[in-house]
Amino acid sequence: MLLAKRATRERAGTRFSVWLLASFALLITAVLVGTMIGPAGPQWWRVPLELLNRLPLVTIDSGVSTDQWNIVWQIRAPRVVLAAIVGAMLSVAGASYQGVFRNPLVDPYLLGVAAGAGLGATLVFTLQRQSTESWLIDPLPLAAFGGALVAVFFTYLIGNAFNKSRSNTTLVLAGVAVTSLATAIQTFILQRNNDVVRQVYSWILGRLSSATWGDVRLILPYVSLSCIVLLMHRRLLDVLRVGDDEAIALGTNIRRVRFVVVLAATLGTAAAVAVSGLIGFVGIIVPHAVRLLAGASYRRVLPLSILLGAAFLVAADIPSRVLADPAETPIGVVTAFFGAPFFLLLLRTRKTQT
Repeated sequence: MLLAKRATRERAGTRFSVWLLASFALLITAVLVGTMIGPAGPQWWRVPLELLNRLPLVTIDSGVSTDQWNIVWQIRAPRVVLAAIVGAMLSVAGASYQGVFRNPLVDPYLLGVAAGAGLGATLVFTLQRQSTESWLIDPLPLAAFGGALVAVFFTYLIGNAFNKSRSNTTLVLAGVAVTSLATAIQTFILQRNNDVVRQVYSWILGRLSSATWGDVRLILPYVSLSCIVLLMHRRLLDVLRVGDDEAIALGTNIRRVRFVVVLAATLGTAAAVAVSGLIGFVGIIVPHAVRLLAGASYRRVLPLSILLGAAFLVAADIPSRVLADPAETPIGVVTAFFGAPFFLLLLRTRKTQT
């Protein structure tokens, strides 16, 4: 019996290692392809040659001029890196939310992050009609980040005020209420400022076209801290899967675990949304794909969600560049195109199982 259990664990470990390596290889491939494709710059096949030429002790005539390389490094590369960071964060946040709330249909925007960020961005677009050129920093990501955090703060405040047991249901309902309020305020502002509607909806649909290395540096500390905290709690998320009573019997402080996980996931999500806009379905598609491939244990789901989430959004950004060339298709449209059918299939599967 013990030998059989040990063999099962070894097979699971081997399977996880294989998927981990495959996910890493898929991410590297997506990043390389994403860097090679663009409306301007060198021919796609010259980019890998130039990347090799940039390595120490390697000399290759790639035929890429300095101006062409600047296009690759200053325009394509930050966009690809930012897509990878945002995709990884949304995926691991979605998986963590699903573990905390024990509901596979929730996403990273559950507690009002999207509505708060959208309201903050709307306020900035409205004020920018006057002048923000004298500001020391770009107010858009700052306002979106602050709006997201304020919305989640009020969600927790309302949820805890009306239910001393702090149940998941009450917290979710509080998130729905805060989302509705923030959306109503946003709609009121847009009605009074019709000239910014197009800018706001362009941001809401998600955008990576304006990505810079400054955006990467801006969100990287928050996303890194969030991912580290979530990975440290992956075993505790497995404990929560058995139910609250069983988790408490095993010595788990479920309130602390939920608070820390939700706080970390929200912080990272708010940072990602601040620079990318609202990109839907990533936090649902990727975690479920990981569960289908590697099992339901969060010790495997969270690390694989980071790698596959990054690869997914980098890959999704490629058709958003080329479908409407020379214009761009919002990346939120691309993720919704793949995510909506997947979500309906998931609902059908759950109905069949019940």
